[in-house]
Amino acid sequence: MQIAAIIVAAGRGTRARGPLPKQWQMIAGRSVAAWTLRAFQSANEISTIVLVVHPDDLDRVKALPEARGVTLVTGGADRAASVRAGIEALASDAPDRVLIHDVARPCISPRLIADVCAALETSPGAAPALAVSDALWTGADGAVTGARSRDGLYRAQTPQGFHYDAIRAAHAEHAGGAADDVEVALAAGLQVAIVPGSEDNLKITTPGDFARAEKLLAGQMDIRLGNGFDVHRFKDGDHVTLCGVDIPHDRALQGHSDADVGMHAVTDAIYGALAEGDIGRHFPPSDPQWKGADSAIFLRHAARLARDKGYAISNVDCTLICERPKVGPHAGKMQTVMADLLEIDPSRVSIKATTSERLGFTGREEGIAALATATLVSP
Repeated sequence: MQIAAIIVAAGRGTRARGPLPKQWQMIAGRSVAAWTLRAFQSANEISTIVLVVHPDDLDRVKALPEARGVTLVTGGADRAASVRAGIEALASDAPDRVLIHDVARPCISPRLIADVCAALETSPGAAPALAVSDALWTGADGAVTGARSRDGLYRAQTPQGFHYDAIRAAHAEHAGGAADDVEVALAAGLQVAIVPGSEDNLKITTPGDFARAEKLLAGQMDIRLGNGFDVHRFKDGDHVTLCGVDIPHDRALQGHSDADVGMHAVTDAIYGALAEGDIGRHFPPSDPQWKGADSAIFLRHAARLARDKGYAISNVDCTLICERPKVGPHAGKMQTVMADLLEIDPSRVSIKATTSERLGFTGREEGIAALATATLVSP
C-alpha cells in the first residue's frame, strides 16, 4: 500500500501578518513548513511527500534541509488549483492513497496521520474533525441576531485522506470554490469518514496562533546528544583520509576499514545518541566484507537509522587531534563531504582541529584521535 502526502504551502497567509508568509515564519527554531514536513517524514505510513509552493518561494524551500527528498511543485491561483497540481505530480507513479494537508498545521501528530490512513481501509475518504461544543449565533452590525443548533456540526481539520484515483477524478470534475477537499469529495458522491481530530492540530491563521503552536512544538521536542571517540595509529603510506577527504601525508592510518578516524567518531556519536552501540555492533570487524571499507558506508547507515527512528540530525561537531597533517586548509571540503553524507546543510557540520601540545601519542605523532558530538531532534 503506497500512501503519499500532499502538503499545500502556496498561499500567502496575509491574516497571520509578519515579514514572510506564515509557512516561512519561525516557531521553536524552525519554520512552520519545516515542522510540518518533519511530522510527515516521521510517519511510517507515508512513502512520498509532495510540497506545493508559491513560485516566489522555490529558492527558499530548496535551501530547507527538511525538503531533501521531497517533490516540489508550484501552486496555482487558489487552493484547489494547488491541490490539483500536487495530485497530478503523483500521476506517473500513482499511489494507492493520498493525504492532503495544510502546511499551516505544523502540530499534526504521527498518530493522527496513522488514524486517517487506517480509516481509508474501509472508506474512500477520511478526515479529522472536532465536534462543535460552543453555542452558535448569527450576528450583524455587532449584535446577535439569532441562534443555531450545533447538533451534527464539526470543525474540519487536515490531513484529509482519499483513495488517489477517486479524489483525482473528483477534483477534475469540480467547478471550483470548495472550502476543502472533503467538499470536493462530497460533490463527487464519495463517502468521507470522520476521524476524531485533536485540539493540538491547530491551524496558524492569526498572529496569536504562533505563540500557541510554539508551546506545543517546543514541548514535544525530543533532543538527544551522543559522543564518539576514535583513535588510529600511523603506518607506512602517502596519505590519510579524514572526514572523507584524502590529505597527502608521509604516513597513512591503520585500521580494519579505511581508518577515517573523524568519520568514525561522528558515526559513533550518532549511534550513541540513538543508544545503538557503536560501529562494531553494526559492522563487526570480524566480518571480512568490511575489510578496507569506505567509512561513508558506516556514516550513511547511522544517518539513515536516525531518520528511520524519527530523528533529524540537528548538528555534528568533530575535533581532530593531531600534530600533522594540518587540517585547516581541508576543513571546508570535509564539511561539505560530511554534510552531503548526512543529508544536512553544511552550516550544521563543524570540523576543527587541535594539537595535544606534543604530549601523549598524538603529540609524538604515533596516530590521530577524534572526538565528536551529535545532536538529534524529533518533534
